[in-house]
Amino acid sequence: MGWWRIGADALAGSRFVVSPLAETVAALKALHAGRAGHLGERAWVAEHLPAYRARLAAEPLDGLLVRAAISPTWNADFLTPTPLGDGERCFEEEVEAVRATGRAAALADLEVALAGPVPEPLASAPDLPGRLAELLTWVWRETVLPEWARRRRVMEADVTARTARLARDGWAAALDELCPGRTRWLGDGRLQVNARDYPPRSVEGGRLLLVPVTPATGWVSWDASREGEERYAIVYPCAGVLADGAGPVVPQALGALLGPARAGVLVRLESPLSTSQLVALTGQGLGSVGRHLKVLRDAGLIRRGRAGRSVLYAWTEAGAVLVRAQRGGS
Repeated sequence: MGWWRIGADALAGSRFVVSPLAETVAALKALHAGRAGHLGERAWVAEHLPAYRARLAAEPLDGLLVRAAISPTWNADFLTPTPLGDGERCFEEEVEAVRATGRAAALADLEVALAGPVPEPLASAPDLPGRLAELLTWVWRETVLPEWARRRRVMEADVTARTARLARDGWAAALDELCPGRTRWLGDGRLQVNARDYPPRSVEGGRLLLVPVTPATGWVSWDASREGEERYAIVYPCAGVLADGAGPVVPQALGALLGPARAGVLVRLESPLSTSQLVALTGQGLGSVGRHLKVLRDAGLIRRGRAGRSVLYAWTEAGAVLVRAQRGGS
C-alpha cells in the first residue's frame, strides 16, 4: 500500500481547496472510462459522451494521449498538477501548469504512466502538454462550466461536513473517511493514500491540500520542486451523488409515505454517507438527521457500518427496492 507520513506542521497548515482543473480532470477520467461512477453522473455521461468521442475521432492523437496519460495504476503527473493552495484560481490560470510542462518532462511522465516507452506517434508528436491543455479546456468549456455552480455547491457541502467532522473528532477521523476503502489512518502519523505498492513519502515539512471533486474518482499528487514549499494533494470524491441543486429529486409518492425530509435522507444513501455529510447535503439539523436515520434503520431500509473510525449509512436491499420502485413510478 502507498502511505504518507504526515507531521503536525503539515496538518496545521493543511486546507481544503476547490480546484476547477481537478474537477475537469475528474470529468475527463469519467468520459475516458465511458461510464458513470455513481447514479448522479449517469445523465451527465450520457449527454456528453457522444460529443467527447466525436472530438477524439476528429483528433486521433488526442485519444492516444489520453489513453497514455490515464493509466490504471498512475496518472501522468503533468495531467494532475498540484494546486498552489493559496486561494481558489480560475480554470484558465490552473491549466497553464499543464501547458507549461516541458517536452522531456511530459514524455518522462507518460513513460511512468505506461510503465514503458511512449509509442509512436506520441513519442515524436510536438507539444503534447499544449495538446492536453487544449483537450482539458474543451472538457471544461463544454461539459463542466455549464454546471459549475451546481458542482461547486456539492463540493462546498462536502467540505462543510468534513470540516465539522474534523472539529468534532480530529484529523485522524477526518482523513480516515476521505475515500473509504482507499485512504485509512494507520496511526503514528501515517496515512494510507492508496492500495498500490508505492514507496512511502514524508509530508512532515510540506503542506497538505485536500481537493474534492464530484465524479467518483480520486488521485494523489505532489510538488516538491521548491524546498520548504512542498505541497501534497489528495483529490477525493465528494460523498453522495452529483445532484441537482441541494440533492436528488425525492419521488412524490416516497415523500408522501415517509415525509419529504426523511425521504430526502433516504434517497441520498445509495452511496454510504456519515451523519455530518447528510447534515451538510440536506441542510437539516444534526438532531433531525439523527432521528430520521434511527427511524429508517428501525424500518430496515438502511444499515449502519464502519469504515475506519467513521460510521456510515447506506441502503439495505429493502431500501434500494423501495427507492428504485418509487423512482420508476414517479
